[in-house]
Parts: sequence; structure tokens; C-alpha cells
Amino acid sequence: MRGHVLFISMLLTAVSAAQAPPSATGVDQSSKMATPPPVSGLAYATQVGSEMRRNYVRGGLTYSTSYVDNYLGVSSTTPIAETIMSVLPVIALDASSERQQIVATYSPGFTFYEPSSILNEIDNTASVDYALGLTTHSTIHATERFQDSSSPFSPLDSAGAISGIPVTTTPGIVPPFAKRLSNSVNAGITAQTGLNEMFGVSGAATLLHYPNSAQTPGLYDSSSRGGTGFFSHRLSASQYVGVTYQFMDLLTTPTNGESSTRTSTPMGFYTIYPSRDLSFSIAGGPQYYQVAGTLVSKVSGWAPSITASMGWQSGRTSLAASYSHTVTGGGGVVGAYDTDGANATLRWQLARAWTATGSGGYFLNKSVGGSLETETGNGHSLTESATVQHPIHGQVSLTFGYDHVHQSYGQVAAIAANPDSNRVSVSITWNFLRPLGK
Repeated sequence: MRGHVLFISMLLTAVSAAQAPPSATGVDQSSKMATPPPVSGLAYATQVGSEMRRNYVRGGLTYSTSYVDNYLGVSSTTPIAETIMSVLPVIALDASSERQQIVATYSPGFTFYEPSSILNEIDNTASVDYALGLTTHSTIHATERFQDSSSPFSPLDSAGAISGIPVTTTPGIVPPFAKRLSNSVNAGITAQTGLNEMFGVSGAATLLHYPNSAQTPGLYDSSSRGGTGFFSHRLSASQYVGVTYQFMDLLTTPTNGESSTRTSTPMGFYTIYPSRDLSFSIAGGPQYYQVAGTLVSKVSGWAPSITASMGWQSGRTSLAASYSHTVTGGGGVVGAYDTDGANATLRWQLARAWTATGSGGYFLNKSVGGSLETETGNGHSLTESATVQHPIHGQVSLTFGYDHVHQSYGQVAAIAANPDSNRVSVSITWNFLRPLGK
């Protein structure tokens, strides 16, 4: 999985000049069409102020001290308070030109626990986003995300990634302080074939691996693959309608068998851009699902699939939010689930030297099979996070953070014993930023 990231990074760096596509929030009012959020696969932009710059190399080092009120191991019945110390280097590249954009980030992490030093670990997080304009009206794009971690909390400076497409893998289940490796890849091409018509196709794959199964009873390795095709029509400079079809094959592989979920989802969508900085989208349609495998009874049927999202990005404030109802599979659990999910992220530059971020998410999973072997993922999860960042001298800044994670999944032993955990943190960061080109 790590090789995927390195390979794509080297490949994309070697490609020359192309055109960056419109953001998921903004829209180009010229003849070039935007790719609406329900089919673009892009996350809504959440940068504010000077974070919105392009063409730079950024590096830095963060030292963080956190206090977690409830670390509860699988074999323990008494919560343990943990002090966590982390050293987090980061290197990032944003290289943009008239026809190309590459954004890449890599961050290793060195984390130390007290008193549970057995949890000490090295984390790795990497991401690559790439867009290449083949012609004035056709673009290829690719993204990859890799994470090697055991923390149930988001990174301290994370604002969360929210897009306009529904979730596909069963979300919300994160084993507390258990090692996990995840990798996701998405690539596609869009082509504007007329003044107001656009077509596109894309493919995606994910992997989820738990190296130590003793830490994750009730959760298993999973993978997914699938494809999407769409047609989009521009009604006016600010309104788009279209249709999309998505196929997904999701697989969970316990040691004694497997569980497969396949979904086929045709949807219609509508997007409106009231202004360049604001968009609203809604999509919906019937979804056909099939569940099979050695550990589950065969189940098939139809269910509605609905998603709604919005994004707003001004100079000092950004807001992104989404809701989806759909059938999901994989995600470490056996079977298929009716999933309702909602999440939101708000980032606000309070003043020139103060930036605040708040984010939250809620997911509810209910088995579509109704039999015991496919109900391990029944439950709900709630996450909340808030940070305040303030530069204290030159390139040095201070961040205060709070996180809460609640996971209620009674049949997943790795989570049933530890439904709630809170983290308070303080970190100091040194950053450097160098412009590219001029």
C-alpha cells in the first residue's frame, strides 16, 4: 500500500503542465463547465486566509502533549488515563500551473504513551491529489490517501474531508488504539462534449488491514472496488442537473470465511451555485444490493439512496456539510447496512492571528440482513473536535484542541468495552513555507 503512494507521487511529478479543475465549492462562470460535487469526488475546500495560497513547498515540526481520559484495552475492565506525547514532522507540496495541479503531503508520527508504553508507535500519513487538463475541456484526475495509525482521533490540525458523494463503506467504526492500515485510490476523466454537456467516468479502490487481530475482535480486513459514470447538463451559469451510475463490490474477509456486498446505484442530481463561493447539491435514486458469502445468508433488495451537501468558502470562513442515506458494506464488519451519516466542518479566522476549527460527525448503521451474523456493525458513532490556533512568534504557532469519540457497537468486542473517549491537547508547531516559481 505504501508503494502505491510513492508510485503515484513519482508518476504525477513527472507529468508536465495541465489545467486545475474548479474547486468543489466555486464555479467558473465562463463557457467551461464545473464538475458538480455529486460526481467530482473532490472534497469541499476548507482553507481560510493565507491558507488559500498556491505554488509552495511547506515543511514543519509539531510537538504535542495530550491527555486521554479513557483508554480501555480489549482485555481490561477499568479505564486507564493516558498521557500521550507526539512528534509530527510534515512536508507538503502544491505545484500549480495553467494546466496542472499537484498537491502532496507526507507526515510520519512518533507517539509515546504513559503509562501504557506498549502502545508506543510510529504513524505514517500520506496523500496525493492530481489534475491534468488534456484539452481545454477535458481533465484527468487522481487521488490517493494512505494512513498507518492506531489513534481513534483525527490529526490535531485536521479540518475533515467532506464531499458531495455518498459513503460506500460502512463508516464510523474505529477500534480504539489498535493498529490499522488504510489506503484508498480514485482516478477518472471528465470531458465537456458541448457547450452545456459533460461526461465522466472514474474508478476507485480501498484497502483496510488490521495487522494485529488480537486488538480488533469483531473487526476484519476489508477491501472495495468500483466505478462511476455520469452525464451532466448545465441549465444556466449557476445550475446543473445530471444522472450518475455507481457500482461497488465490497469484501470483508474474516479468518474463517468472507462476506461480499455489491451495490448498483443510478441517481439523478441537481447542483446550484448561488455565488462563486457557495454551492448546494442533492442527489438520489434507487439502490440495488446483494449480500453473499460463507458467513452470511444471501440477501438482496432495493433501497433509496440519498445525499445532500453544501460548501461555502469566503476569505475568512469556510463551511462544509453533508448528509447521506445509503446501503454500505465492508469497513471491517460482516454484512450490509442501511447507513445514515451526517458531518460538518467549520473553519473561521477570528482575527489575523487566531483561527478556530470545529467539526463533527454522526453515523447510524442498521443491518439489512436481520440475522445475527450480519449485525456486528449495528450501532452508532458520534465524533466532535475543536481547535484554536494562534501564532506566537514568527513561524511558531500554538494549538489547543479537544476531541470526543463515542462508539456504540455492542457486538464488536474491540469497541463495546470502550464506547467513549475524550482528548485534550496542546501542541506547538514550527512551519516554513517557500513559494515555487517566482
